Amino acid sequence: MFNIRLMAIIVNLDVMMARRKMSLAELSEKVGITMANLSILKTGKAKAIRFSTLNMICEVLECQPADILEYRED
Repeated sequence: MFNIRLMAIIVNLDVMMARRKMSLAELSEKVGITMANLSILKTGKAKAIRFSTLNMICEVLECQPADILEYRED
């Protein structure tokens, strides 16, 4: 039997946005992706993220990828 494991990657985008006092609309405009796609990422419902998108988010928020993505074991 296969074990079904929940995603262990936690997205802390909302934390970094709050620290930078940046709205979803502002980040969306600066990164160049839709608010809907950013919202999916922010809520942890995304199944993947492109490195180019992660790069732009980090550039705009002046942070490291580890500030946004976190691995937690169950």
